[in-house]
This record gives sequence, structure tokens and C-alpha cells, in this order.
Amino acid sequence: MRGSQRRAAAGSGPGSLPAGAASYPGPVRVPRVSPRLYRRIVLATLASLVFIMVTGAAVRLTGSGLGCSTWPSCEPDSFTPRSASDTHGMVEWVNRLITGAVMLFTVAAVLGARWRSPYRRDLFRVALGLPAWVFANALVGALVVWLHLSPVSVIGHFLLSLGAVANAVVLYERSAHGVPDPGRARTATPQVVTACRALVAAACVVIVTGTLVTGSGPHAGDERADRLDLTVGDVVRVHGVSMLVFLALTVVAVRLAHRGDAAPAVVGRLHELLVVLVAQAAVGYWQYFTGVPAWLVGFHVLGAALVWIAVLRVWLALTIRVPEDAAVGAAGRPVAVTSATGITS
Repeated sequence: MRGSQRRAAAGSGPGSLPAGAASYPGPVRVPRVSPRLYRRIVLATLASLVFIMVTGAAVRLTGSGLGCSTWPSCEPDSFTPRSASDTHGMVEWVNRLITGAVMLFTVAAVLGARWRSPYRRDLFRVALGLPAWVFANALVGALVVWLHLSPVSVIGHFLLSLGAVANAVVLYERSAHGVPDPGRARTATPQVVTACRALVAAACVVIVTGTLVTGSGPHAGDERADRLDLTVGDVVRVHGVSMLVFLALTVVAVRLAHRGDAAPAVVGRLHELLVVLVAQAAVGYWQYFTGVPAWLVGFHVLGAALVWIAVLRVWLALTIRVPEDAAVGAAGRPVAVTSATGITS
């Protein structure tokens, strides 16, 4: 009797469960990601997207483009290369594994945006594009294999990679700020904005003509691969001229910005673009006059990604978020830049 009374007393205290009731764990607490940590996640994702561009180029430069004869398996009867001594097969297979790792980075960027505190819907929406780009490019990679390294499919593969990089750059820039204000204002005069718009267009022309050089020149990825029916020398000259025009436009934009027509942030990013562009041009001419060695082509692919990032960062610095009344006050007339983060009429 006394034992049953003790058990009854023990079950009647504060917070105790009724007799026969089951206990359940509390709600699962999702991790909270700080804005600083999230920006680091996005930066790591951006770096992985650039890295896969370089490793993808390595597949082509080592003649391993058809190291795996099918996709997603490496061989019809084997998910992996049949032998570790199959160098071309292993190179292609490792690159596919790296693609899987890049996909994990993009998923981390999406989850980080969802768990970011404070949560921002605009970041989450932009982050959703990252795994979509990578998945779409994986499908194009399958077409590259099925079409036996068709130059058009290889060009599409490269351009989709740059699309994913652009997505990551936008996300990285947006994640640098707090909750965005509803209005927008320029951080440069219309002349600088026009010059920078021309820079983006010139960058696209340089990239596309560069892919045509790749599609018609050496390092096809396999000796059996087709080439574009273009004269390599002519395509190289067009690419070189477009690069010189791009460089000249960058110098013009820098000079305009130095007159006080742009915020310090825009000036700084234009300087970064100029440095990267000069280095890329130097590598391009170096590889041209040395017979296009494979290792230099790899650096040129890396340089193309860095140039693309630099020009996008210039473009994204041309506007800032401001309170709506400030944006309305600046509408319809040029604005004078007073600092890297603010403008006055």
C-alpha cells in the first residue's frame, strides 16, 4: 500500500505526465545561420563553381572527354571505370564526383538561406537557382558524352557554368547587406553606367568568341571529336580584337570613374577588372605564341571565370538600395556620389 502511494505521489508532481501517457521528444530545432556565416557558405559555393570549370577543362585538356563512354554510368556495364589504370576514365569519373560535391555546396547555400537569421526571402529565391543550374549543366554534360564531344554541346556546357557563376555572384553580393530597402539609386553618373553596360556586352562577346576558338582549335578532349568548320586563325583574330575592345572600354570606364563620376566601390571594382583583364590577355597571347600548351589553356579558363566575376561585380555596384523617398527624390536627374554606400542629389 505504501509503495503504491509513493508511486502515485511521484507521478503527481509539477510537469509529470499522467499515468499511461507516452513521452515524445520536443520539436526538432533547425540550426540558425548568421549572415556572416551564410556569406561564407555562398563564397565557398562560388569557389566550387569556378573549380569545377577548371577541372572540366582538365578533362578536355588531358584527352579524357570520352574516358567514360556513357552517362551517368562510366561504362554500360560499370558505374565506375573498369580499371584504376584507365587514366582517361578516372579523370572523367573524378570530375563527375566533383560535380556531385559542387551540387552539395549549392544545396548548402539553399538550406543556409532558409535557416539564415534573420530570414530573407529574396536570398532564398536566388539560392534556389544554384542547384538548378548545376543539375541542368549535368544533363548537358550527358549530352556532351552522348554526342561524342560535339563542339556546340561543349560550348553550351561552358556557358551554363558561367550562368551558375553569375547566380552565385548575385547571391554573394546581396548577402552582404541587411534587409534591402525598397528603393534603388545609382552610384555612378549615366556616362559611367553606359560605359559599364558596354563592358558587360563586350565581356559576353569575348567569352563567346573564346568558345569558338576552343571549338575549332586543338584540345578537343578526344582525337575522334569533331571540330567547328571555322578557320582557327580567323577566329583567333576576331577573339583578339574583341579582347582589345573590351580592354579599351575598361580603361575608358576607369578614367570616367576617376573624374568623380562613381562611388569609391565602383572605382575599386573597375580597377580589379582592369588587373584581371590585363592578366587574362597576357595569358591568351602567351599561349598563342607558345603553341597553345594545355596547362596554359587551363589558366586561361580560370581567367575567363575571374573576368566574368569581376565584370559582374562592377555591374552590381552601380546601384544600391535606399529608402523609397530617397530614390524618388533622385529620379529623373543625375546623382552625385558622396561615398561608397550613399548618394545625394
